[in-house]
Parts: sequence; C-alpha cells; structure tokens
Amino acid sequence: MATKNKPNEIYITRIYDAPVKVVWEAWVDPKQVAQWWGPRGFTLTSKNKDVTPGGKWTYTMHGPDGVDYPNITVFHEVEKCSRLVYDHGANENQPALFRVTVEFSEIKGKTKMEMTMAMANAEVAKETKKFIKSASGDSTWDRLAEYLSQEIEGKDIFVTHRTFEAPLNTVWETWTNPKHVAQWLAPTGSTMEYIKADIKPEGTSFYLMSNKDYKMYGKIHYKEITKPSKLVYTQFFCDENENITRHPMAPTWPQAMLTTILFDAEGDDQTRVSIRWEIDGNATTAERETFHKAKAGMTQGWTGSFDKLEDYLKTV
Repeated sequence: MATKNKPNEIYITRIYDAPVKVVWEAWVDPKQVAQWWGPRGFTLTSKNKDVTPGGKWTYTMHGPDGVDYPNITVFHEVEKCSRLVYDHGANENQPALFRVTVEFSEIKGKTKMEMTMAMANAEVAKETKKFIKSASGDSTWDRLAEYLSQEIEGKDIFVTHRTFEAPLNTVWETWTNPKHVAQWLAPTGSTMEYIKADIKPEGTSFYLMSNKDYKMYGKIHYKEITKPSKLVYTQFFCDENENITRHPMAPTWPQAMLTTILFDAEGDDQTRVSIRWEIDGNATTAERETFHKAKAGMTQGWTGSFDKLEDYLKTV
C-alpha cells in the first residue's frame, strides 16, 4: 500500500512486535478484539462477527460516560493474514461513514499494519481527522499494541503515537536539544527547566517541572541514543539534591519508568513519534495497579504535550 494518500483519505501505519498471524487473530476473533477496540475508556460488546466477504460485525461500543454507540460493519474483502476491506460507521439509522482498507505484512517477525480510510471528499477527510484526534481515536491502535505485549510478553505497557508536520531531523532535535524540550514537554500550565543536561548514552539529566502549586524534580538516564530514530531512557522522581524519591503526588507510582521512543519519517515533511512506556525493574502489586489504572491520564498528559510540540514546531 502506498504511503501517499489521496486528499479524501486518511492513512495510518503501525509496526507491531508480533507475527502477522497473531495480529490477524487479534483483529478477527471477537473475544480478542473486545480487549482493545475503541478509544481508551471504551468497552465493547459484539452481537455477531462474520469476517467473510459480505459478512457483518454487529457491535456496541460503550463510552466511559455511559453512552452506547451501536455499529454495523460490513466486510467486502477478506484475505487471511493479509487484507481486510470493510465499511465503517453504519448502524440501523445511518449508512456507513467511510470505507477502510487494512493490509498486514511481515517485517523480520513483526507486523506492519497499513490502514487507509476513504472518505467522500477531502473536506470530510479533514473533519474526520480532527474528530479522531479530539476523540483520541488513534489510541485504538495503541491499545492493540498494549494487548499484544500483554499476550506475548506478559508485560503491561503504555503506548501512544503522534504524527507531526515536520521533517524527521527537526522533530528529533526538539526531543534531544534541552532548550527545545523545555518549551513543550511539561504539562499544560507548567514549566520545565533543565538544571543539568547530559543527553548522551549513559548520560543523566536533572530537571525541574513546576507551576504555582507544585515543584517536581526528576532525573533521566539515557540508555540508547540512535540519531535520528531511537531514544531510550529511564526516568525517576527525585528531590532537589538528586536523591531518588517517590512521585510527590502518587506514592504508589513505580519508582523507575523505561521510555522507548521511535522516530519514523512519513514522507519528506511528516514524522511519526511512537512512545512505549513501561515499568523498569521490579514493582509491587500496588505499583503495577497504579500504572495500569493511570493509562487514561497518561493519554491526556501526552496529548497535551504533543499539542504543545505541534505548536512549537511551527516556530523552529
């Protein structure tokens, strides 16, 4: 599938650390798809799912606010472990909103998923893209990555993505140059200051995030820096003297978090950033539960930072 989409199309691509057969089954098995389909906070009930040409998937998405969203998906093409084509967004009161083509291919034991959503015209595509962003619709594909990690590795992880309208090297610079990072990484309403910045393999940075209500110190230890494609680091909370401490507002938050960030060019002027966040080392049951329950808040926090980065990239 070509990455150059038409004006009336929305294109999404993901790489999953799982064989194609496993990813395919996660898509077509009703019990598995119920574990990840929909934005964060949503659950799903399937009435029936017939993944054959002409078959229907009738299901209801249950929103965190208690609102139900009935859906009827009709499959047009089904090539096992390779391709799905279906109409999305229909229910008993409205026709389908758009057609979706999903292709699965294997790359060194991993699965590349390429999805194209074809709208009626470019304006509809533009508005749908805005809606997906506002509704955190892309988190569906992050939840799939988390589900696969849990099933295959037995690891509870958090995943999030964002595609930025900027070249790869520019985006990389905003993640690795302290003067740039401090402009966007802090939560909305807070500021960030690097007290010490040593962004290199085995280097450690020390920073302060603050607003009128709090001050939080943190340390980042860099494990891998592969310019301009990969950044891996461990993050800790600490006091003003760099002594490792607990999260000042969440005492059962895990003491160390491992962050893996991948940067991929999508054409000349777009860059996809993929974040994997997981507990580093041993953790108590309470710490693991705190991490798992905080995923909606993590999505909200990263969304705010990503929005700030989008705006900041327009100035660099």
